[in-house]
Amino acid sequence: MESRFAIIGFGEAGRTLAADRNAGVSVSAYDRKLDSPATRDAIGHACRAADVTAVDTPADALSTATAVLSLVTADQALAAARQYAPLLAAGALWLDGNSVAPQTKRAAANAIEAAGGRYCDVAILAPVDPARRAVPLLVSGAHADKGVAALRQFGFTNVRAVAGEIGAASAIKMIRSVMVKGLEALTAECLLAAEAAGVRAEVLASLDASDRAVPWAARGDYNLDRMLVHGLRRAAEMEEVVATLDALGTGSVMSRGTAQRQHDIGALGLAPPRGLDAKLAALLPTAEEKAA
Repeated sequence: MESRFAIIGFGEAGRTLAADRNAGVSVSAYDRKLDSPATRDAIGHACRAADVTAVDTPADALSTATAVLSLVTADQALAAARQYAPLLAAGALWLDGNSVAPQTKRAAANAIEAAGGRYCDVAILAPVDPARRAVPLLVSGAHADKGVAALRQFGFTNVRAVAGEIGAASAIKMIRSVMVKGLEALTAECLLAAEAAGVRAEVLASLDASDRAVPWAARGDYNLDRMLVHGLRRAAEMEEVVATLDALGTGSVMSRGTAQRQHDIGALGLAPPRGLDAKLAALLPTAEEKAA
């Protein structure tokens, strides 16, 4: 049977992956921003650039799709599954690639399965840009093998099923994020304090002396860049990490702080200036004001 793909949520991930899909794969896309005159043209242009058919309603995208990539924001992942489940064609695969807690994935799966769809928990383990089709994906759940096959047909080259029920793939993603996003947030906390104390060069040199894989000035520049660009999205993901850890009963105090720091920097809405000096100059006054 021919596979017809739909994407729900045409943000950075959807745009990047749709544009880099296998030749001959047709895709329709729906994003809530298509409903607003202020953002409709921008989304429509992004769809055309990726050779994707932008549709006016979610039903237009979902009613004939055999596989759906859900790539909305973390706080909308469950709502999207519940809202759009009744629109799915019978037996359609719902490939949930959103960064949310395992229990959130299971709640979404309940809605999809109750409507006759087939749910797959998909964990995206790296930024889609620059990895694009090579971004590592893990898939879990009863329909994981079908999900892997669909994702490979779409064009993904680094995808595999992991053992376990729905939530197993996301547990790996969430627990991994404790370290990945936590290091970013600790970078901000460390370097802003070092800059305020006038000891940045010595702190960076000390860190370099203990870890020479990547110079800390370059690492700090990169981490702050990611937080300025993606802080709000990463904060939403870290809230789901907190939910994951709380459900496990292992404690989440550091992850809560990471979520707050990611949110505070992302909420500034600043385009990342070039270089660590410029980033710290832009962030330090705001950090000091917030702490006062």
